[in-house]
Amino acid sequence: MTTRDAILDDLAARGLLHDATDLDALRARLAEGPITVYCGFDPTADSLHVGNLVGLLTLRRFQDHGHRPLVLAGGATGMIGDPGGRSEERNLLDDAALARNLEGIVPQLRQFLDFGDGPTGARLVDNRSWTVALSAIEFLRDVGKHVTVNHMLAKESVRSRLEGEAGISYTEFSYMLLQANDFLALHELEGCEMQVGGSDQWGNITLGIDLVRRRSGHAVHGLTWPLLTTADGTKIGKSSAGGQIWLGAHRMSPYQFFQAWMATDDADVRTFLLRLTLHRPDEIDEIVTAHERAPERREAQRALASSLTALVHGSEAAAHALEASEVLFGGHDPRAVGARAWAMVAAEVPSTTVGRDRLLGGIDLVELAAEIGLARSKGEARQLLGQRGISVNGDPATPDRRVGHDDLVHDRFVLLRRGKRTYHLVIAAA
Repeated sequence: MTTRDAILDDLAARGLLHDATDLDALRARLAEGPITVYCGFDPTADSLHVGNLVGLLTLRRFQDHGHRPLVLAGGATGMIGDPGGRSEERNLLDDAALARNLEGIVPQLRQFLDFGDGPTGARLVDNRSWTVALSAIEFLRDVGKHVTVNHMLAKESVRSRLEGEAGISYTEFSYMLLQANDFLALHELEGCEMQVGGSDQWGNITLGIDLVRRRSGHAVHGLTWPLLTTADGTKIGKSSAGGQIWLGAHRMSPYQFFQAWMATDDADVRTFLLRLTLHRPDEIDEIVTAHERAPERREAQRALASSLTALVHGSEAAAHALEASEVLFGGHDPRAVGARAWAMVAAEVPSTTVGRDRLLGGIDLVELAAEIGLARSKGEARQLLGQRGISVNGDPATPDRRVGHDDLVHDRFVLLRRGKRTYHLVIAAA
C-alpha cells in the first residue's frame, strides 16, 4: 500500500465509502501515481452548507494523499438544479441570482484546499465555461446520442420523482446529461479520471463514467459517501428537516455554528468527528473514549464544535465562540474572557444600553430586571431574586442587589441571567 492509495483505507475508516467503481482497479490506479479528482457544487444559495463540507474535505483528503483536486462551481448546472433528493421542482435561478450565489460560495470553495502551483495544487473550474457555448444540436448529438432514456429512467433520482405527484420536467430530467458532460469535459481538458459525491449522486456519476468510456474509450472512476444524517436517519443539509447549518457567517454566525455542533447527540458525535474533521481516526477514538468516561462534560462535542468552527471560520473565531459559550453556559470566569468573545455574546442575546451615569450610582436590580423585560414586573423580579433565580455575571443575586460600575466586564458589559437559559446583556453607553 502506498500513501496515494491509502486514501481508500482512510475513507473506509471514516465511513465515507458508500458506492465505488471497481475498488481493486481504483486502488491500482491510485497506487500508480497522482489522480485528478473532482467534486461539483451548485450555487443554488449564496452559501454552502454542512453537506457540502463532506465533499470539500474529501477533496482535501485526496490532496493530502498526493492527488490533485478539481473544485467545480456549477455556474451552468446551478441554473437548473439536481432533482436528486427532492420531491418537487426547483425554482430556476436567473443570471443575477446565480452571480450573487457564486460570489458567496467561491471564497468558501477556496478555503479548504491548497491552490498552489505544485502537482497536487487544486483548481477551481466553472462548468459555464464549456456549457454556455454548446448549442442544443451539439448537445443532443455529442451527449444525448450516447445515453438511452431507459438508462436515465432507471436512476433513482428520476424514478422517485416520476412516482411522486409533482413529476419531473424535461429540464430537470436533463440535469444528469449536463453533469455527465462535465465529467467528459474535465477528462478532456484537465485529465480528470475520477468524480466523487454524495450517495444521491451515484446515478449521475455512473452516467458520466459511461459517457467518457463511449466518447474516449478511457476507463474512469467514481466514488460516493453516505449522505450526512443523524443516528435516527434525519438528513442534515441546506433544505432538510435536520436543520440548516450554513458555512457562511452571513447566514449563520460562528457562535451559532459552534452551538449547533455542541448540541450534537452522543449517538452522532463519533460519526461527525470522523466525517467532518481532519482528526485521525485513532485520535477520534481517544476523544470518544474520554468522552464516554464523563459524558456530562461533553468533551467530544466540544472537540467537534471547536474543530469545525476553526475549519470554517478560523481558529480565532473558534476560540472566541468557545469562550462566549462558556460565558453563557458556565465554566469560565466572565472577567477572564476576552472582549471579542463578549462581542459575540452581545450579537446573540437581547441587550439594553444603559447610561454610565446611572451605573455609577448603581441601579436596583429589581427595577432593572423589570425595565429590560427579564421579569414581567418588579414583583416578579423580587420573587425571582428571593429564589436566587437571577444571576449577575454568573453569580446568583439577592433582592437587595444593585448593578453598578464595578460589575462591568471590559468596562462595558454586565450579563444577567434568569433561570438557566434566559439572558439579557446590559451594555454601558459609550
